[in-house]
Amino acid sequence: MNMEAVTFEEYGGPEVLEVVDVPEPSPGRGEVVVRIVAAGINPGESAIRSGAMKEVYPANFPEGQGSDLAGVISGVGEGVEDVSVGDAVIGMSDSRNAHAEYALLPAERVTPKPEGLDWAVAGSLYIVGTTAEVMIRAARPAEGETVIVSGAAGGVGTLVTQLAVRTGARVVAVASEANHETLRGWGAEPVSYGEGLEERIRSLAPDGVQALLDAYGGG
Repeated sequence: MNMEAVTFEEYGGPEVLEVVDVPEPSPGRGEVVVRIVAAGINPGESAIRSGAMKEVYPANFPEGQGSDLAGVISGVGEGVEDVSVGDAVIGMSDSRNAHAEYALLPAERVTPKPEGLDWAVAGSLYIVGTTAEVMIRAARPAEGETVIVSGAAGGVGTLVTQLAVRTGARVVAVASEANHETLRGWGAEPVSYGEGLEERIRSLAPDGVQALLDAYGGG
């Protein structure tokens, strides 16, 4: 049995992507096959496709695309106990093969899809969600503390901000002004990027902060 999948055989922009017929995967021990309903694309994956990250993550042509995914389990391998055929899941493919009709991945890389969650949202949730959770666990913000979130309105930052607010900590959210109203609605205190950022943060938190959660990067 064949299926359709997105692949590329040279570095470049979206124009190098092709939809081709490839063999439908079968699960081995500890693996599952997911019938894809929705799949996402992350900036890092675009950089891999363009060749910008070939020194760190070289493509193995023909290369697939897509890590974030959401779908329904269509096959389970020997030793898989936590999921069954028919389960709705979200997950991550380390092999970047989610832009396809079916994807093969380790069973430990899927988790149940929350009921009521839109498929398109579910298909882009796993990587940013787990990244945000790791950041919160590392910083351990607590009630009464003040934390800064940089890139607070970005893919990871939106979740870091909301998770930090849920801990009871005071959250100062660095983001563009167009996103300030949304951030206030989540219970954060927004500040704008640009010259004078340090002074603006110090004026909001003159006694200092307990953590900086940088979802922007770049130094």
